[in-house]
This record gives sequence, structure tokens and C-alpha cells, in this order.
Amino acid sequence: MGIIAWILIGLFAGLIAKALMPGKDPGGCIITIIIGIVGGLLGGWLGKVIFGVDSIDGFFSLSTWIAAIIGSVIVLLIYRMVAGRRAH
Repeated sequence: MGIIAWILIGLFAGLIAKALMPGKDPGGCIITIIIGIVGGLLGGWLGKVIFGVDSIDGFFSLSTWIAAIIGSVIVLLIYRMVAGRRAH
């Protein structure tokens, strides 16, 4: 996949993760894209380690999107814990 595909997957996976976990987040579109891209990488790595599958197959593959969304939710949880500690 090219860099544009990673940015699009990151944007949509980050938006879906934020929709699944509503709340106040200190960050805009760029942070959402970064959360989604890192989440996609994390989800792909976890899929390979836990299930032994290659979950990053292509842009239109369902496993790519599921891995990216699950990874983005995990990254968003970690981001909120770290950002929440700094606010206090």
C-alpha cells in the first residue's frame, strides 16, 4: 500500500475509533490520522502475533480495516491515559 492509502486508512480508522469511544480529545485531524496509522500498524502486528495471520493485506481488505480500527481504539485509550495525566 502507498502512503496515501495509509493516510486514508489512518484517517478513517481514527475517526471510527473516536466514534466508538466518544469523549473530549485534545487533537484535531492530524492527531486522528496519526492515531489511525499507529493503530493500523499495532493491529496488524497484534494479528500476526496472536492469530498468526497477515492482517494488513490491502486497502480494500476487511481484515486490514478491522485490524486498523481495533489498533486505533487501543492507541486512543493509551493516548487518553497519557494526555489525561498531563492535564492534571
